[in-house]
Amino acid sequence: MPYKDPEKRKECKKRWAENNKQKVKESKRKYRENNKEKIYEKKQTPEAKKLSRIYNWKKMGVINDNFDELYEKYIDTKFCELCSVELTEDKKTTKTTRCLDHCHETGEFRNIVCHSCNVKIG
Repeated sequence: MPYKDPEKRKECKKRWAENNKQKVKESKRKYRENNKEKIYEKKQTPEAKKLSRIYNWKKMGVINDNFDELYEKYIDTKFCELCSVELTEDKKTTKTTRCLDHCHETGEFRNIVCHSCNVKIG
């Protein structure tokens, strides 16, 4: 290593990566290509699903003081809070798919509902 000081080493690696963006990009692509199953398995862990869901809520503009608590409520809710239909969790969206209803103007969370009720509410 050219630098024994960890901060200087980190800065050197950062400069190299900036100067070799194409190599870094190609290296990441090869890794993803050769490790598809490993990457898929990591995304399927409960913690990864939780982080992904919360990230998407924030991206949609949902505002909440405690997203961990909100996620637990989301997972624990088994029936639509408006029409009482049993909620499902599928890859494809159906009428009974679990949704987090929120106000698009204020971002405030309202209910855990089925997709059908979520569309009706607007």
